[in-house]
Amino acid sequence: MRKKAKRDLTIEQQLARGPIDLPFLALVMLLTSIGLIMVLSASYASAMYNLDASVNTEGDPLYYFKRQFGFAVLGVVAMFVISKIDYQQFRWMSVFALGGSIVLLALVFTPLGRAAGDSDVRRWINLFGIRFQPSEVAKVGVILYFSARLSKRSGQLGPPKKWSKRTLTGRICAVLDRIGLLELVPYGVILVVVLFLLYKEPHMSGMILITVAAASVLFASGIKLYWFLGGGTLVAAALAFLITQTKYMTKRITIWLDPFQDYRGDGFQPIQSMIAIGSGGLLGVGLGNSRQKYLFLPEEHNDCIFAIVCEELGMVGALVIIALFVLLIIRGYWLALHARDRFGTLLIVGIISLLATQTFLNIGVATNAIPTTGISLPFFSYGGTALAIQLAEMGMVLSVSRQIAAPKAE
Repeated sequence: MRKKAKRDLTIEQQLARGPIDLPFLALVMLLTSIGLIMVLSASYASAMYNLDASVNTEGDPLYYFKRQFGFAVLGVVAMFVISKIDYQQFRWMSVFALGGSIVLLALVFTPLGRAAGDSDVRRWINLFGIRFQPSEVAKVGVILYFSARLSKRSGQLGPPKKWSKRTLTGRICAVLDRIGLLELVPYGVILVVVLFLLYKEPHMSGMILITVAAASVLFASGIKLYWFLGGGTLVAAALAFLITQTKYMTKRITIWLDPFQDYRGDGFQPIQSMIAIGSGGLLGVGLGNSRQKYLFLPEEHNDCIFAIVCEELGMVGALVIIALFVLLIIRGYWLALHARDRFGTLLIVGIISLLATQTFLNIGVATNAIPTTGISLPFFSYGGTALAIQLAEMGMVLSVSRQIAAPKAE
């Protein structure tokens, strides 16, 4: 009966039931487990003293850990469920993922939107009692849609459109079509809409991550290099303009250059982060023995959790964790190179590039190598919905890995 049932399956269904990539899965589970341990170690003092006015921990030192653990379990279940889905199904889902993420970004500016404390920064929404950042969903939506569309750009879009050379408009369109600009217009429009909504929140780190994810998919799809040179110059100019015209961004640059000029204000966090890293030395003060988490280092279980890692586990422990991230990223790109088709390749490239950028920027901020961005460390920083979504993204990578052994297809 089993043999007959197997014969009744389509080729696509049989491929989707192939083995997942165990090295990639092991690295994800290892980082998630270490991340949970570090959230427990970094957060219990803050939870016990109920430091966050927007959260009522009721003095429970395990408050943040229990919530993070619950979302981790949910994320792991989602990862395994998604890994069993034929990733070709993500093609038609991509339109709804992108459209839904844009709607969620717009909901930030409705009564459903939530601000960070007393500030004017609105990055969260509250749906059915769950508070999350729509930018996390937007990252997935952009990657899925760009991957699905760009996977068809070679040999599946039909012959180039013939423009009339009798009219000025036709001649201009023919030139723009030849250099590839017309092909980029739809993606540019989507990016402008998403980035504009993030700018209005404002959410500069989200803008950076989505831009990098979109650019990585475009690059892997074979878009001409000169568009990246031109686009990179334009993005750099726009970023410089936003920094000079946005008060909180300008202040972040100033504090980054000299945090001691405001050591009791905005410079307090980077200074305390560097103290935590320096206090760890080679082998650290021991797991759970951090001193900086006791009311000194802000966001110790969130954006600055890597500083606690360095303090408790030392340089050796920090380097081991960085090595695990590097191995995960390398393995991810290896899977992208061996994916069955272009869609699988682009999907993994977008997800892994997003993960790599987020890891690099978070560690860079913790060590004050770059200005504060507000970007969390994947699998480590506290944030239940963000962790669940990250694990769901890993499920997409594992879904592609199931068909690695299959013949290449376009």
